[in-house]
Amino acid sequence: MVSKSILEGREGLKLVSLLIKAMQAFICLGLAAVISLTVVEGGWRIGIAVAAGVALAIVLAASLVSERLKNIQVRSYKNHVDSINRTQEQIEELFAMTDTLQAADSNADAAQVLRATSRKLLPGCGVALYVFNNSRDRLDLIDSWDMPESYQATESLIPANCWALKRGKDHLNNPHERSLCCSHYIGDVASIEVPMMARGQVFGLLVLGDRGGKCSNVDNARRIARALADSTSLALSNISLREQLRTQSLRDPMTGLYNRRYMEDTLERFISLAQRQNQSTSVLMIDLDNFKRLNDEHGHAKGDAVLKDVAAQVVGALRPSDVVCRYGGEELLVILPDCGLEDAMMRAEQVRARIELLSEQHGASVAASIGVATMPETAKSAADLLSASDAALYEAKAAGKNQVHASPPMAHKKQGTEPISPRLVANAGFKDLS
Repeated sequence: MVSKSILEGREGLKLVSLLIKAMQAFICLGLAAVISLTVVEGGWRIGIAVAAGVALAIVLAASLVSERLKNIQVRSYKNHVDSINRTQEQIEELFAMTDTLQAADSNADAAQVLRATSRKLLPGCGVALYVFNNSRDRLDLIDSWDMPESYQATESLIPANCWALKRGKDHLNNPHERSLCCSHYIGDVASIEVPMMARGQVFGLLVLGDRGGKCSNVDNARRIARALADSTSLALSNISLREQLRTQSLRDPMTGLYNRRYMEDTLERFISLAQRQNQSTSVLMIDLDNFKRLNDEHGHAKGDAVLKDVAAQVVGALRPSDVVCRYGGEELLVILPDCGLEDAMMRAEQVRARIELLSEQHGASVAASIGVATMPETAKSAADLLSASDAALYEAKAAGKNQVHASPPMAHKKQGTEPISPRLVANAGFKDLS
């Protein structure tokens, strides 16, 4: 209850107390008048009798008013207790949501938890959840539910078009009152937008649409909307932090490619899958030619820029299912699932050509040698696959660099001899193949 009548609360209790005291006074007056009738004679008896009747009438009226006020007080107290109970239930629901959000592994999980809670606490509102993308230049729609039919949640929002994000406060879009509305807002359904902030940073936007079409539901839901946004924003912050840590543990920070640890786990998994499905798995071992000379002549900043562009060219030349890793230094390794030796050679040549085209862009000689190996054609295990591709790489280096070499088939390899590490062969036979 937003506003209270004067008959409720402390004012009402004071009024009841005054009525009770007045009733006591008039009862005493009436009793005194009745008693005086026994001793008074003549014309005074009529006046005293009238006074006694008036006193009793006032007492009766006061008792009726007092009973009415008591009923108002009881109803007010009951409403107050119900309000406290509802608030308690809302607090418990919010605590339960916060506890569940700790187990959310993704933004989609957080949206599912938010959906279940909002349907209990905000039955008159539809909800849409937006979260910033990695580059923080737009907000992507994670999920929406129970929105009015006339309100269509867009797939993405630009922060510059949202007054809630500009001001860092919740903003009400109410076209019925011709109020200030966000640029991205289209339609005639009232909505409220609440920024989701944690650790001084905005992670998303919570949008509530009024299912009644006007404004009463979302206007009354502001307090709950802020509480939902605060709880969910903490979860989004934790999810973002975990994602950053996961990316840092799997990705090379400079090139953005997968690191060697991820490559080793992925290669074993791909090979096991290929063996069950009787498929081939190929590996490209890529090493930039004369990279040390490039660093010495143009500086390490130029070398880093070349390495980043090479990584981008390699990723652009391959399929989305292929895995590109930074093997170490200027060496990259590509895993090609479900790819035979002939197809792997063709893709390797495409990669080599794209890398060579970077020479003109950087004003320096950029080239790469590539070794190709395929399982089961040229290797029988993950270790053999890496060793065979490494040996083929050094053959390409020895043959003049900037070319692609394939590891020989298993049938052509000597039987019963231990393979010599290609690194040792390279160090013994070629003084400078980088």
